[in-house]
Amino acid sequence: MLQLSDSPPANAFATIDEAYELCRRITAECSKTFYLGTLLMAPEKRRAIWAIYVWCRRTDELVDGPQSQNTNESTLDRWEAHLESIFAGNPIDDVDLAMVDTLERFPLDMQPFRDMIAGQRMDLHRSRYETFSELELYCYRVAGTVGLMSTTVMGVDSSQYTAPWHCPQLQQAPIEEAIALGIANQLTNILRDVGEDVRRGRIYLPLEDLERFNYTETDLIQGVIDSRWRDLMQFQIQRARTFYRVAEKGIGRLSEDARWPVWSALILYRKILEVIEENQYDVFNRRAFVSSLGKLRCLPEALLRARVS
Repeated sequence: MLQLSDSPPANAFATIDEAYELCRRITAECSKTFYLGTLLMAPEKRRAIWAIYVWCRRTDELVDGPQSQNTNESTLDRWEAHLESIFAGNPIDDVDLAMVDTLERFPLDMQPFRDMIAGQRMDLHRSRYETFSELELYCYRVAGTVGLMSTTVMGVDSSQYTAPWHCPQLQQAPIEEAIALGIANQLTNILRDVGEDVRRGRIYLPLEDLERFNYTETDLIQGVIDSRWRDLMQFQIQRARTFYRVAEKGIGRLSEDARWPVWSALILYRKILEVIEENQYDVFNRRAFVSSLGKLRCLPEALLRARVS
């Protein structure tokens, strides 16, 4: 787990290359599936994505990490001030140095980063979501924002819109689709981690959906797997797949060198839903994951889709 206390003092900065290497190692250790996708990117883009990932990871760990019991509103206020320092070009620690360099290379907007911190504030104060609309806002803040950040780095392919009669908006980044991919990934995380979350006292499945399928919080805490649970999970899985389908429509508008890694990440993450189904929806005792061989088998399909999109 990455901890803020692990950061060196400001007078002990590494070089930029060392800062990016630190981000690479953290990404590889903390998210193997995501890291695999970054290896398919152009070097400058993959380094930027590593820097963004580490910032997002550190933000998430404030509420979900080993020191989260000490996190309060003031902690998040300080972290937001830390963010402002980065965007002002004033790094505080080594990984900040990589982010500052990334900001010099790519036109990232601060708002998605602020929105992600707002998502952590939601986690700080609530452990239940009554409706999917409430959950969707949370998913946007903690994951849809990552789609926005990443799309800025990926870039847009404007070569297909060179004729003067094409409207400028046709060349804009696929914002809606990028957000949809982030939400789809977060919904997948939620379904994969139901058992882990409930043991921490958190329920992310909308309570209105539990009621719809006559499945109670007590059932969830006890890990009951029956026809009600299977129907509820299938409903949630289909919702996540709907967001993945929306996301697919935007990949062809990304820069050509970004399509393969994005397709790979989408396919790999969506495969987790298939594993949940193969595990008979037992997310209380079995963790759904895609094997290394399964990940490699996804790459040719992703490459083919990237070439025809």
